[in-house]
Amino acid sequence: MPEAYTLSVSNAAELVRSGQLAPTDYANALLDRIDAHEADLQAWVTIDREAVISDARQREQESSQGVMAGVPVGLKDIFYTAGMKTTACSRIYADFVPEYDATCVTRLKEAGAIILGKAVTTEFATSDPSPSRNPWNREHTPGGSSSGSSVAVASGMCPAALGSQTGGSTCRPAAYNGIVGLKPTYGRISRYGVVPVSWSLDTVGILVRTVTDAAILLQAMAGYDANDPGSAEEPVPNFLDEMGRNGGPPRLGLLKTGYFFDRSTPEVRQHTEVAADQLAQTGAVVEELDLPDSFAIAPDVQRIIMNVECAAFHEKFFRHRADEYGPRLRASIEMGLLIPGVTYLQAQRLRREFRRDLTALAERVDALVMPATPAPAPRDLNTTGDAAFQAPWTSAGLPTIVIPSGLSESGLPLGIQFAASPFAEGRLLGAARWCEQALGLDMRPPSYS
Repeated sequence: MPEAYTLSVSNAAELVRSGQLAPTDYANALLDRIDAHEADLQAWVTIDREAVISDARQREQESSQGVMAGVPVGLKDIFYTAGMKTTACSRIYADFVPEYDATCVTRLKEAGAIILGKAVTTEFATSDPSPSRNPWNREHTPGGSSSGSSVAVASGMCPAALGSQTGGSTCRPAAYNGIVGLKPTYGRISRYGVVPVSWSLDTVGILVRTVTDAAILLQAMAGYDANDPGSAEEPVPNFLDEMGRNGGPPRLGLLKTGYFFDRSTPEVRQHTEVAADQLAQTGAVVEELDLPDSFAIAPDVQRIIMNVECAAFHEKFFRHRADEYGPRLRASIEMGLLIPGVTYLQAQRLRREFRRDLTALAERVDALVMPATPAPAPRDLNTTGDAAFQAPWTSAGLPTIVIPSGLSESGLPLGIQFAASPFAEGRLLGAARWCEQALGLDMRPPSYS
């Protein structure tokens, strides 16, 4: 049997269901790996070893057959977990212990998952960098805000972790750490019990090592929740079946002209073109598409909405405890408090037009394709990187996924990002898995492989 830390979600769950892998053995192996590497990487906030093993024993007694049978999952430290601290890596929530689980956490448990612990996030899932380190090179940022979740998956501390995305906080760190990051359609997964940044932007994110694993976690968590006002009353298909039906060579729209390539380094531009050529030679239909004019203002619109809604959530704390916030988050809240209501409403109006334009573009192909980030992870621990390639899709609410596509000259991961029309995750996953297989990569940080 392969080493436990190398197992994918799908492989591990199958081994548990068939009786070849005991959940307690699996959990212990991952806990030992955390012990071995946590001092270097600083990916975790809270781990209760006794609780993890107790839950694993319970899974053994139940002979769980769920899609996540016996699979340990990390949670970004903004997901409510009954009886376990949820600090948002902030002084404001330092002692907060929820009395209930977030809906998506409940659904993971119902699918057979074991909650491994709380992973590091930037403060309140925003801009001030976290202490986590990139396992490919610890002098480079792992990205944010789902930094600990991404580092934990990339280094083999867990096969899957939850993140969130308000700008680029799932797909950007996925690209920087050489793993798969899925941001579903806004409203596809409930955010009830998730500490918010911006109610109309926040989306639960999935961080794993394969596209199939992303589909499994999406299947476990998707669905309407009356407790979340932003939850979508959309039917939940069988994503694995849809991924299979959409598993042939995809039709891809390469977003080469303008925004994405203009902001990319020469290395990233060349890398993306080479990857697109390889996909075309393997059978994909690749055509260049132009972005709508509304794309030019999308980043500004996203920033206005995020700052205002962030300020609205934090106002009650900020009034008396402003000095306890990090400098970048404090600046965002102060900016949000100053933005007029008319400006916020205009931003929401422009955002609806932008979503309409991007949806029309995405419906022309199976998936749109572009670089995942403008450059590899910066050699700068005082930044979380550039979210410019994720924020427009988050603002529009469209589903996106990042897969690893190779290494930069400096040995850091590079990725490509795919986007599809709203609630077309099955088609998006099918295209991404085909491309994942066509590229044929198995990327692991050399020091943690």
